[in-house]
Amino acid sequence: MECDDVAGPPASLVGWPRQIKLRPPTARLTPKGPLAGMTTPLAPPVTISTGTVPEGKVGDFLTGKHVRDTPEEYVRQNLEKALVRQYKYDPQDCAPEFAIKVGSSRKRVDVVVFKPGTAHTQENAFILVETKRAGTSTSSRTEGVEQLRSYMAACPNARYGLWTNGDEQLCLAKRLDDVGGYTAEEIIDIPALGQTEADAQRPRRKDLKPATADNLLFAFRRCHNYIAGTEGKQKPEAFWELLKLIFSKIEDERSRQLDFYVTAAERSNATSASSAKTRIQKVFDDKVLTKYSAIFPAADTAIDLKATVVAYVVSQLQGFSLLASPVDVKGVAYEEIVGSNLRGDRGEFFTPRNACRMAVTMLNPQPHERIIDPSAGTGGFLITAMNHAL
Repeated sequence: MECDDVAGPPASLVGWPRQIKLRPPTARLTPKGPLAGMTTPLAPPVTISTGTVPEGKVGDFLTGKHVRDTPEEYVRQNLEKALVRQYKYDPQDCAPEFAIKVGSSRKRVDVVVFKPGTAHTQENAFILVETKRAGTSTSSRTEGVEQLRSYMAACPNARYGLWTNGDEQLCLAKRLDDVGGYTAEEIIDIPALGQTEADAQRPRRKDLKPATADNLLFAFRRCHNYIAGTEGKQKPEAFWELLKLIFSKIEDERSRQLDFYVTAAERSNATSASSAKTRIQKVFDDKVLTKYSAIFPAADTAIDLKATVVAYVVSQLQGFSLLASPVDVKGVAYEEIVGSNLRGDRGEFFTPRNACRMAVTMLNPQPHERIIDPSAGTGGFLITAMNHAL
């Protein structure tokens, strides 16, 4: 059983001793449907001692130690889970709050991934990760991307860096320049364990990663905010265009050939981005419109976004496997985006997942019983009941 809540229980359960069952080391994920027959090795198990979590604290995913529950820590805990479960790095090769020497001072990197099996030293740092609270600017003098660049420069063998505040995410790769020094070039994604950088920039089916924790929510939010901010669209219009791309991503995963991708050149160059938009529009035409004509009417068959915006959104989603991601992870992410656009003013509200779990626990449905929810919406109660019964 996969554990998704190591970062701590809900506030209402603080102080409650918890038992966490973790996936056995030999477990593998076996997709069904169009992906039947394919197996994907799951992340290595993490053994964490849990008990009473003091109020205002959460259990660190990598170490199990109690740390302050802050907005920045929330982002870091999600990133730690992604490094282990999505990128497949061994938790023993990762260290939070790792001290490095930068010039004459010592700084702490939020998370460092070391070369597999090596000692945790500055010389063995492979990936540096800086996580910030939501709203932190990428251009902040003290907390922005330049901070990460300086840390990468101080670690001679560090190849990659990742900076995120949840709502924004930038990945960097160290490049040798013409004078024997190094520069940090922006890339689409950092490579997973055993993956080449080229594969990370254009993932193959075997490289697609199921989303964990709130990382898909962050990705959806980044895409929606980028569309709204760059295109100048109102939130409902931005949501509708994002929905077209999400449908395209899902249907592309069901196909033999993956066409939902963008290259580094298409991501960084406006002219090249046009090729990406043409390819994604063809995915939408061939794989979505033919199947969902009732959802997307004939008058709305074009992806109404600039080529550079399409390239950005695709780059944020292409590494995920939406089909293999847990239903709850997709539900929370989808409700976050739908909820900010459609509920309230149209009389639509989503029941909090904690309330769904409480009601289902009280009902205690069994596999042979039937459950009817006449106001299902996105199916929160039904999904929770299904997971409980099965």
